[in-house]
Amino acid sequence: MPLLFIYRINTHRMTTTKPQILLTNDDGIRSPGLWAVAASLSDLGFVTVAAPRDQSTGMGRSLPGTSDGVIREERVQVNGQEWSVFAVNGSPAQAVLHGVYDILKSKPDLVVSGINYGENIATGITISGTVGAALEAASLGIPALAVSLETDSKYHLSYSNHIDFSVAAAFAAQFARMALMKEFPADVDALKVDVPSDATLDTPWRLTRVSRQRYYEPVSVERASWDEPGAIGYHAVINLDAEPQDTDVYALRKSRFVSVSPLSLDLTSRVNFNILDDLLRE
Repeated sequence: MPLLFIYRINTHRMTTTKPQILLTNDDGIRSPGLWAVAASLSDLGFVTVAAPRDQSTGMGRSLPGTSDGVIREERVQVNGQEWSVFAVNGSPAQAVLHGVYDILKSKPDLVVSGINYGENIATGITISGTVGAALEAASLGIPALAVSLETDSKYHLSYSNHIDFSVAAAFAAQFARMALMKEFPADVDALKVDVPSDATLDTPWRLTRVSRQRYYEPVSVERASWDEPGAIGYHAVINLDAEPQDTDVYALRKSRFVSVSPLSLDLTSRVNFNILDDLLRE
């Protein structure tokens, strides 16, 4: 089970009215994407980062019972500077809980999760630790953003410095500023922001709904015996021919726009209950 590092960017006592922002991710504390957005958010308020020490992609909103919540303060080198950090046993969603209840000891004004290596679009978003951490914050009544950058799948589990997160960080700060200034409408518990790999600061953004495509298709590994390691992999399978133009897949992959999807914790189907009730009672 991976540990978490919790690092506070601003070490001043939190006695001002500046907004409190909790930042997390699922790629780990040393991800360049995390530190790119940390820098952009620091202009908006006091930023506290609670993120997995190790790669935690695919954990969704899990709260593993094997996590004991032990917190150990450490000093680490990040981007050439020494920071005070806390090592905590837990998942991305648990990073949010430890950040709120153990570190801040109160609810922040905003939680931002990201920037993720790889887009989080279509029906697989519930697998994403990036999205899961944002939904955990939303469940506490805290406005939340989940921010991801489109990358080739070979970079998904990397800390590659070949990826430029600066544009995605600027969009993260833009929507964070909006979330701090304005109250989300009812049933908008979090915003999922996905930035194209070729986006610039002038790239338009569009409100989208989550596509019903699978997008990332599972891939089974061939092996001689089930006793051999054989984790299920994945690869992107994109079908734009019949894809509605209002989805995150279409906006990102076809229009090359920044996709902004409002997410709700209410997973109830939008079916007409009268129709379904009649069907079930036949």
